[in-house]
Amino acid sequence: MGELNRGGRLQIMLMEEELRIIDTWRFAKRMPSRAAAIRELLKRGLAAEGFAEVLDGQRSTDFSVLSDKAAE
Repeated sequence: MGELNRGGRLQIMLMEEELRIIDTWRFAKRMPSRAAAIRELLKRGLAAEGFAEVLDGQRSTDFSVLSDKAAE
């Protein structure tokens, strides 16, 4: 099996009911781990919102919650 290069680490705290929902989804989809399930859910959620992979040259200000006019 090929080695994955995952340099970033994210720790989140979830309520028991949130973990139960994630685990139920994970097992229904036959995901190999919670981490894999959460990565897939993040990918699907971002895609549903119209977000794609960040392009080279984009800055963090390109992803502001506020519109350009409201930020001024």
